[in-house]
Amino acid sequence: MTASQTPTTAEELRGAGLRVTAARVALLETVRDGDHLGVEAIASGVRDRVGHISLQAVYEALHAMTAAGLVRRIEPAGNPARFEGRVGDNHHHVVCRTCGAVADVDCAAGEAPCLTASDDHGFAVDEAEVIYWGQCPDCSTATSS
Repeated sequence: MTASQTPTTAEELRGAGLRVTAARVALLETVRDGDHLGVEAIASGVRDRVGHISLQAVYEALHAMTAAGLVRRIEPAGNPARFEGRVGDNHHHVVCRTCGAVADVDCAAGEAPCLTASDDHGFAVDEAEVIYWGQCPDCSTATSS
């Protein structure tokens, strides 16, 4: 592979020290093609691509891929965990209080961690996780109608 070629999903898994299986390739591609998917939606996407996969296998693969930095887990308060393929940057999220829709929000100021803590208590802060809450355009329109 030359430097200009994008690695395949299998190569990314291998490079992260993970075993390559058809289900893991399908899972990583499902997460990356999706939009902040929950576990059930990911399992459904994997099943559409490769057939049967147990929910336990999905959870185990997501845990391994999250630990390896291939996917990111977000868990807005009061909502089930969601997974996304956008990793390696310090972006934030906006969540609809009504329907639970989630969207990415780029850092508001500068580079990671984008925010400065008023008191870091001696920690070396390298990331800030912000969740903006409100209503998505569809729910906002429905409420005002």
